Amino acid sequence: MGYTITEKILSAHTDAKSISPGDLIECKVDLGLGNDITAPLAIAEFERTGAKKVYDNRKIAIVPDHFAPAKDIRSAENLRTLRDFAKKYGIKYYYEIGCMGIEHALLPEEGLTMPGDLIIGADSHTCTYGAVGAFSTGVGSTDLAAVFVRGRLWFKVPEQMKFVYTGRLNKWVGGKDLILFTIGDIGVDGALYKSMEFTGEAISRLPMDDRFAMCNMAIEAGGKNGIIAPDRITLEYVKQTAKKSKKKWKVYKSDKDAEYCEVKEYDVTKLEPQVAFPSLPSNAKPVSQAKGIRIDQSVIGSCTNGRISDLRIAAKVLKGKKVHKDVRCIVFPATQAVYLQAMKEGLIEIFVKAGCAVSTPTCGPCLGGHMGVLAAGEVSVATTNRNFVGRMGHLKSEVYLSNPAVAAASAVKGKIAHPEEVI
Repeated sequence: MGYTITEKILSAHTDAKSISPGDLIECKVDLGLGNDITAPLAIAEFERTGAKKVYDNRKIAIVPDHFAPAKDIRSAENLRTLRDFAKKYGIKYYYEIGCMGIEHALLPEEGLTMPGDLIIGADSHTCTYGAVGAFSTGVGSTDLAAVFVRGRLWFKVPEQMKFVYTGRLNKWVGGKDLILFTIGDIGVDGALYKSMEFTGEAISRLPMDDRFAMCNMAIEAGGKNGIIAPDRITLEYVKQTAKKSKKKWKVYKSDKDAEYCEVKEYDVTKLEPQVAFPSLPSNAKPVSQAKGIRIDQSVIGSCTNGRISDLRIAAKVLKGKKVHKDVRCIVFPATQAVYLQAMKEGLIEIFVKAGCAVSTPTCGPCLGGHMGVLAAGEVSVATTNRNFVGRMGHLKSEVYLSNPAVAAASAVKGKIAHPEEVI
């Protein structure tokens, strides 16, 4: 029996001679990630162990991005905890104001996530890095503390699911729509503790930014990880990012006789842009069924859709237009590099002239943190990844998830709209 790409990466990082779904294995970790919410807890646990040093200061990344810039005193104290830890133990990859970004966009950009890597992060959307052909998954803060000490962690080998997408995508349809449609089909627990492998001709044509968006939301179906086997597009990307980190990589691909617990096939030829209605990402419907729903806010950004191609799409829709008088449109470039590139291309000017507010990179409103929190009864369309009850603010607010084109068009119309209604 052959192995899938996920099983091959896990096997390469453990001493076990063979692995099967359900096995408990201990693996060496190539990178451990913490942010300003989860890392303070991990640091406290690390200190309790009495360890005198971290296992490898070049294999830890600390990214304060959820409440940064600090929104209040407690946030500032958490940021100081991270800063002091990074200084004390010489953490090489510490990113704060001025060089920071939203963690799951920043680390690939910095060349810290490479094909064949095993990456853990105390953040559920760590599964993003499967887009480069890495095994990456979210863990708890105590697990991150264990990695700080030993550089190793136990895993249960997940069952494997394969998702095959055939056909060509229509205009305004991208990776965000593919993953929303998929979650809508299988449900928020449809891939519970399973590996989600995305493949097929539609995937082979997807740009990297769309692949990141897909793998980012694997967790919204309960997946242990999302992953796409590296191809020409992947390698062109990592060859550029590796210039920063100097990291090496190894490409793995699934064997033809690899076993899957389930294979799902989708013809995407007629797929519309998708909108996930409140209050689950699985409540996905074609945008044609969402048109006309009034909104108070439109959020364009996050670790799902705050990359440069996302901003280009939003700017294409917003250019020469004005945000509706009753709508607050907030744009969050995912990293400083994305922000700078958007400035060079004139995208920031388009946003500002349209009446948007453009923020420094931060997770901000995605988790109801700051810079866009909703009041009771307010409705937002957002390019973020979750729309649970109270996710973006008040328990009686509502969030609809969409791609950047739909979010931009909706900001102009004052209600959920297809981009063609604006263009």
